[in-house]
Amino acid sequence: MLKYVRPYRSTYYLGIFFLVLGSLVTLGFPYMLGDLINSATGNREAALMDALEDIDQIALGLGILIAAQMLFSFLRVYTFSLVTQKTMADIRFGLFERLMFMPITFFEQRRVGELTSRITADVQQLQQVLSVYLAEFLRQVVTLVGGIAWILFTSPQLTLFMLAVFPPVVLITVVFGRFIRKHSKRTQDDLADTNVLVEESLHNISVVKSFTNEIFELGRYRQALKKVVANALKADLYRGLFISFIIFALFGTIILVIWYGAGMVQDGDLKIGHLFSFILFMVFIGGSLGGLPDVYSQILKAVGATERLKEILDEEEEPGIDKNQKEVAVNGHVQYHNVRFSYPTRPESEVLKGISLEIKPGEKVALAGSSGAGKSTITSLLMRFYDVSEGSILVDGKPLSDYAVHAIRAQMGVVPQEVILFGGTIRENIAYGRLKATEEEIRDAARQANALDFIEEFPEGFDTVVGDRGVKLSGGQRQRIAIARAILRDPTILLLDEATSSLDAESERLVQDALDKLMEGRTTIIIAHRLGTIRDVDRIYVLDHGQVVESGSHQELMAQTGTYHKLVQLQVQPSEKEGLNLEA
Repeated sequence: MLKYVRPYRSTYYLGIFFLVLGSLVTLGFPYMLGDLINSATGNREAALMDALEDIDQIALGLGILIAAQMLFSFLRVYTFSLVTQKTMADIRFGLFERLMFMPITFFEQRRVGELTSRITADVQQLQQVLSVYLAEFLRQVVTLVGGIAWILFTSPQLTLFMLAVFPPVVLITVVFGRFIRKHSKRTQDDLADTNVLVEESLHNISVVKSFTNEIFELGRYRQALKKVVANALKADLYRGLFISFIIFALFGTIILVIWYGAGMVQDGDLKIGHLFSFILFMVFIGGSLGGLPDVYSQILKAVGATERLKEILDEEEEPGIDKNQKEVAVNGHVQYHNVRFSYPTRPESEVLKGISLEIKPGEKVALAGSSGAGKSTITSLLMRFYDVSEGSILVDGKPLSDYAVHAIRAQMGVVPQEVILFGGTIRENIAYGRLKATEEEIRDAARQANALDFIEEFPEGFDTVVGDRGVKLSGGQRQRIAIARAILRDPTILLLDEATSSLDAESERLVQDALDKLMEGRTTIIIAHRLGTIRDVDRIYVLDHGQVVESGSHQELMAQTGTYHKLVQLQVQPSEKEGLNLEA
């Protein structure tokens, strides 16, 4: 993940430089304080006497150190913050960009809450490490190494005595670090699961309430939180044991060093000021050594988080993506030749079994059949949400795979049965069909979609906020916004997942009228749910268990008394059957 820091490495190195300077300045305090004691007791060294002539000058030197420490600390914090904020923005953008270009199969295998957690909680964990813990880790290492160098210069004998405790501390650091990393990673995974539960429950809150399952959802969330707490407590247990050991080793070593050093002072092998400096250095070193386990554990947590982020960044993008591909013009001649297909998540179940069909430019074709027959799969393959398992799909005689994904999708417009709008304004939702559309073009699209009247009735007009997923609009209003969006796109190929099946009579009339205008002059594929609405299309393909079993006009298929005839008979009221048969 540090590759994201690379563009700002000069600033980051500058921050490390200030960090090292600040740490070294800090290490000057114990030395000068010890010298101050030696000066007061008449034991100052000649070399230092030449540089600092009295106690006042030593105190002045300490004041300068404080000012320098303040300046270096500020510069360190600011530079690290500057790098971290820019790096985190790049990482978040990189993750979102990667998600935008993931294939549909990627999202079928993951839940939105999990992905949201990756971009929020995991990136936040990494941000804390880059801005705080990594800098703190480096500062403590510099203090540790620099402090040991200072005391080794002051008294090698006493230093070697103190360092005897280091090998067991390092060994225990490695052992505890493994446990902390393992459980921290589990905690991040469990936390992602809790976010998934919250996201699903809130997105489907109307379903939860209608089935009075609030207590059930609370129970699921409580169980998920228990797993988070259990793993977090295990990680904290190991970290707590580790910190306790460090504290015991630290204070035990200080006591032993004071005991040993006091004997050296009595023997005349060490000056009292140097012993005082040595003890202060030990406190600094001990503080760094004591703080390292907690900082190290936080870095290990970030390692677990970055492993999950790396999984997303390493995923293969959607095949056929060319972000710089220019749009291509097509006539809308669509052909399916012996197409077989199984969903990647269910490879053992073949959805399409040798489908062959043709839609000529400007034709209106409907796909009819029972649920699960493969109607939606046919349009999904045309939009290259998936690639066919066998056979081929041609657009204007050219294999679909020869087109860049964005280029061919730019020639298609989709009006789904269940319209999901973005949470912004009506204008933004219509303009989503063509982002550079003018205000007049947006209004004209709304007018053609029979949406202008109800839009202008709102006090804010086109600036009306539709709410999350368009919740503030009725079903018919949402459908007309979706149709306006498709009109603005001006597609060559139109895909309609019959948009009137769940509307009242008045809304259905307005939507159907808008759809009729939209279909004029375009190659149109309609996924038919209510068969009575597709009598006027050019051709109907009837699907059953992944195969085309019949094709023809409404009248032709009704005359055959086959699958289509039976489906129509099942949908209409008894009083309507005679009229349908006579019409056929």
